[in-house]
Amino acid sequence: MNLKSFLITMTFIAVVSDYLLHPFYPQFFELRFGMSNPKNVGYYFAAICFMVMIAFPFWAYVSKKVAELKILIYTQAIAGVLALYCYWTESYINFWIVSLIMVLFKGSYLLVYPYILKIIKKEEHTSTIGLLSVVVHLGGILGAVIGGFTVDFINPSSIFIIMALGDFLQMLVSAYLLQSKKYNTDVIIVADETEKSSTSNSFIIKIGLLTLILYFSDFLIRPFFSMYWESFASNDSKLISGTIYAIPGFVALIALWINNKRSASGYEGIIKALIIGLVGLSLQGIPSESMVIIGRIIYGWAIFQGMVKFDVFLFEMSSPESYSIDYSKIHFFQNLGVLLASLNVGLVVDNFGLQMPFILALSGFIITLLLYFFVFKFSSNLKSNQPKLKQS
Repeated sequence: MNLKSFLITMTFIAVVSDYLLHPFYPQFFELRFGMSNPKNVGYYFAAICFMVMIAFPFWAYVSKKVAELKILIYTQAIAGVLALYCYWTESYINFWIVSLIMVLFKGSYLLVYPYILKIIKKEEHTSTIGLLSVVVHLGGILGAVIGGFTVDFINPSSIFIIMALGDFLQMLVSAYLLQSKKYNTDVIIVADETEKSSTSNSFIIKIGLLTLILYFSDFLIRPFFSMYWESFASNDSKLISGTIYAIPGFVALIALWINNKRSASGYEGIIKALIIGLVGLSLQGIPSESMVIIGRIIYGWAIFQGMVKFDVFLFEMSSPESYSIDYSKIHFFQNLGVLLASLNVGLVVDNFGLQMPFILALSGFIITLLLYFFVFKFSSNLKSNQPKLKQS
């Protein structure tokens, strides 16, 4: 395996470890601590998002002084130890505190994403970003299935042992790559001077706000999706609900394959992806097994294309030296969207029921679509159509 393949494998391990509990936080808190109030789940999810928000920019700043893989050796080791403590503790308060500190150290794995893009040519970015997105989806699939199996047949707390194993494995792979003479971990592909581009603050803010709304909408439907499915499904198995939750990951595989066949270019197609996403969200809001499954398939296609193309848009406007910092800024906005969704989803479900997140997410996609059109498409068309004044 080459260096890129090792790094993608590390990303997969990290995502699997990260997603083990994502579909099952409501069930986990009820089974482990007897907490059944939806607000508690929303607040905890929000706290996790806040920790990720501050973690990635912090580690991105540290990576300017210390190599990414060196950072991962120490951070993942600490995260693994803290995960073992989360498995052991019976205290709800201690669990909250330690698990959030664990997320702070776990969040360093996000450095791998921009690091991969630094060691490849810019022409490979679209396909690599698509591949990484599929890796995230596949990690979500495996994480959801393993998490569902663990909650159903073993013990919810055992999930943290699996998390710890994932963290320690990342630590070992990072150490191996640094010490092996086969891999040059210092290599950075730098663009020609004429190709270098700088990202303005206004561009970062525009893309940041758009993806904030997009991620807010996407994550609104996540925390209580398994409960929503189980509320009308003929079988309330956690394994089945975890599999339905993970359908977009399967769809992402097909989307990546089609994109590679088409030689998909750049970030064109964002508007189409958002419109398809509206259809998928509408169908998921209908409490019918067949409608939800069809909706998950359509939505999976749309959210994969949309998120990949927004990332491609960012990296096309950035340069290798700025990848980590620029991506950490956008990631801050994205996680702010997740944070806002997490803070509100418990209240929404508590007051309006399990269908309301889909209605709000639908509104969010409409707002994202309109803003993207007017901020990037309509404004650029106006500029290109402006008549040039003759100079006297």
